[in-house]
Amino acid sequence: MLRSLARAVATNHRCHATFSSLSHSSRPPKPTPPFKPDPKKSAPNAAAAAALIDEQERRRQLDADDKNPSLDVGPNGRPLFSAAPSFSHLSRNDVCTYFKLTKDALNKVLPEGLPVGMVNEFQDSLRTALLVRQSFLDLRDNFRRVVDPPMWSSNGKGVKVRKQVVLDGPVSCGKSIALAMLVQWAREEGWLVLYVPKGKDWTHGGFFYKHPQTGLWDTPVQAEDVLKDFLKYNESYLKEMPCQIFDPILLGEGAGVGWLKDVDSLAIPEGTNLYELVKTGIEQTHAAIGVVVRLRKELSLVKDRPVLIAVDQYNNWFTFSEYEEPVTIRSCRPIHARELAMVKAFRSMVHDDMMVGAFSHSTAVGKLRKDLPDVPVDARVMFPRYSLDEAETVCHYYLRQRLIRREAFSEENWKKIYFLSNGNGTEIRGLVPFMR
Repeated sequence: MLRSLARAVATNHRCHATFSSLSHSSRPPKPTPPFKPDPKKSAPNAAAAAALIDEQERRRQLDADDKNPSLDVGPNGRPLFSAAPSFSHLSRNDVCTYFKLTKDALNKVLPEGLPVGMVNEFQDSLRTALLVRQSFLDLRDNFRRVVDPPMWSSNGKGVKVRKQVVLDGPVSCGKSIALAMLVQWAREEGWLVLYVPKGKDWTHGGFFYKHPQTGLWDTPVQAEDVLKDFLKYNESYLKEMPCQIFDPILLGEGAGVGWLKDVDSLAIPEGTNLYELVKTGIEQTHAAIGVVVRLRKELSLVKDRPVLIAVDQYNNWFTFSEYEEPVTIRSCRPIHARELAMVKAFRSMVHDDMMVGAFSHSTAVGKLRKDLPDVPVDARVMFPRYSLDEAETVCHYYLRQRLIRREAFSEENWKKIYFLSNGNGTEIRGLVPFMR
């Protein structure tokens, strides 16, 4: 009974399906309705297109403005742009003016990359120019005194000279930009500079292995990147500098390829120069960490030219890294940055070498205590946000770059923005277009 009922139901469904297909095929096709764009989906595209048109028009107007030098006027009729040819020639008379740069020069002198704040400033202002601040000149002159004390002995009485400096201060006060400017100045002077624009990258990402002989954690991917960056600007210098340490370099586990069989060290023959040493670390992943650690020791022995180690996001070397070590089946132990071989080699400031580190609160991964290990007590320098005079110059510059409408610009309005932002450079740049 049930089987016959099921067959009847199946037959009925097949007949209904056949009738439906016949009836549909005999009907004329329905006309396709006209396309109606969804306003919710098209609005962002329209806004992006309008923004692009506005930027193109602004660029056109700025190109025309460049032909009119009378517009390059700052507060109280002072010149808005510095006439100094380089960072070395900047003086106190250039404070609160803008120093013009070119993209080609920046890419050449800072091939490791520019800080985010500098990139955003260039994009929003549509000009590669930076504010000359007294705080930067003080930083530059500090290291200038270290290298050439007699030149400054007559007029530098009472000024404390620091070989190691930690730049600290509130968010968006310009620490990273000042550090990049210092690196550019030092390289223009012919110094050998190891510049680390992203110290957080040393503690995050890539492979990590524990070396059984050192007890430290190796990060060969980061080591290779550091060596490649160091080579970009300093290649010609390194070819002229012979190695002074010829002890074998300890090999480690390669990035994703394991250990070498029956080989645990790499011999460094006499006559090897620093360029060849760095190239070895780049080409042989097992030697990358050992070469970076050896390079730190070699830099302390260079006497032919001044050596500066500059590290941005330096605070990330005093907190926990991204890595974890399994302790039990269900638990892991966070690995501190000091347990990483590269960080341990470069973090300390208890030495006689020139070194500057800048804190980056935007990349902070933990709160730091006031007295940091391996850092001199007097090394920390508080970097200020914009002063009232600096903010006035900045707002005149943004007026020149058409971020502010001229009919809305007034002393009252720019001061409101200054006090509202508390001198935060990023906030000032974001608020000035809304000046009414």
